Amino acid sequence: MNRFYVFFICAALAVTMAGCGFGTIKPNYTSTNVDLMRIGGDKPNDKGPETVNMGSYCLLVTDKWKVDGKTPDGQTIWTKDTFRKAIPCQ
Repeated sequence: MNRFYVFFICAALAVTMAGCGFGTIKPNYTSTNVDLMRIGGDKPNDKGPETVNMGSYCLLVTDKWKVDGKTPDGQTIWTKDTFRKAIPCQ
């Protein structure tokens, strides 16, 4: 009887692990908005600081591109960071 339980537990564990392997999702490394993420190529140009008038205050907006890893086929993933700082309007 003990062997039956051990066999049942091992079989259940094997089925569970096989099920997890079949359910993996293939990653998609594309973006419809190339202003946020790009795949491959050289580093996109960083945009210089821009002042945006928000009415009662202004924002100093700076965009910087950075390497955020590589795809499985070795292409560089570029993502953009946007930094905002509240400043007085001039």
